[in-house]
Amino acid sequence: MKIYNKLVRDKILLIIGEQGKVFSAHTADEKEFRKKLNEKLLEEVNEFIEEPCLEELADVFEVLAEILDVMGYSIEDLNICMVDKVEKRGAFRSRIILESVEE
Repeated sequence: MKIYNKLVRDKILLIIGEQGKVFSAHTADEKEFRKKLNEKLLEEVNEFIEEPCLEELADVFEVLAEILDVMGYSIEDLNICMVDKVEKRGAFRSRIILESVEE
C-alpha cells in the first residue's frame, strides 16, 4: 500500500476506482484544505522547476486559482493587483539581478 495523504484533483478517485484499485480518502475541512493547497502549490512549483513546460505551469496556475477562490478573490482581482505592482515597482522583463546594496 502506498500512502499519499495529499490533495488530488476531483476525478482522481474515479480514475483509481476504474483501475480496480482500493483506496481510502476523505473530504478536507476548511483548515486542512488551506494547508493542503499550500503543500500542493509547493509540489506543483517543484515539478515545474524539474520539467518547465506548459502542462506543469497549468498545474501551478490551477492551484493558484483555487487558493484565490478560497481567499475570496478572483483572477480579475489578482490581475488588478499585478498591474498595480508593475506600475509601482516594475516587472521582471529587464532581467535585472541585484548583486548588493551598501548599507
